[in-house]
Amino acid sequence: MKIFAISDLHLSFGSNKPMDIFGEQWKDYLSVIKEDWLSKVKEEDIVLIAGDISWAMRLEDTKEDFNFLSSLPGHIFMIKGNHDYWWNSISKVRKLLPPNVTAVQNDAFKVGDYIICGTRGWAVPESANAGSEEDKKILARETIRLELTLKSAKALQKNNEKLIAMMHYPPTNNAWDKSSFSELFEAYKVSAVVYGHLHGKYVKRELVKKLNDITYYLTSCDQINNKLIEIVI
Repeated sequence: MKIFAISDLHLSFGSNKPMDIFGEQWKDYLSVIKEDWLSKVKEEDIVLIAGDISWAMRLEDTKEDFNFLSSLPGHIFMIKGNHDYWWNSISKVRKLLPPNVTAVQNDAFKVGDYIICGTRGWAVPESANAGSEEDKKILARETIRLELTLKSAKALQKNNEKLIAMMHYPPTNNAWDKSSFSELFEAYKVSAVVYGHLHGKYVKRELVKKLNDITYYLTSCDQINNKLIEIVI
């Protein structure tokens, strides 16, 4: 079994919101993703999607987007991104999903020798005490949610399975300073963190960063040339 990751697919089969208006790298990007996916992923493999799955505003409008994902091999684990407005009630989301897709929300799932967990996260400020009071409140709330998902993961860990955490937002600022998120990852001995959210040619972060025994993977599809990254830990 192999584990791959990608994020920010921004599917719009049911909402007619093409991504190529954002630049050349988005032209026919889903065809590139599909071709690469089919060449790499076998039915027993796992694909992690770290948020921003669909442009749909309502859950019922995601049907065609999930038809696309269900046509692809492997089992998908996904978390909510900041643009996944359709994702409200987790029970309703899970009821709608095809068999090969699992929604992760502040909880965890054991798959072979790995435990997969995740939550959305929030923007980490570039300097101490930066950000609005509202941002600070949301950051504190998302830190609590991250600990909930990590506690769920630890409860499943019986034979030293490796922990893989997903977040939509980057878990640190661009300087890789410690954050409430990274401190939790270190405290719970997470092996790998998969995240997305960042787009465009001005992104200045390594795609893969090893820090304090944790490997961080940036997986926004336009940053990885619309090709799945293999998670190797």
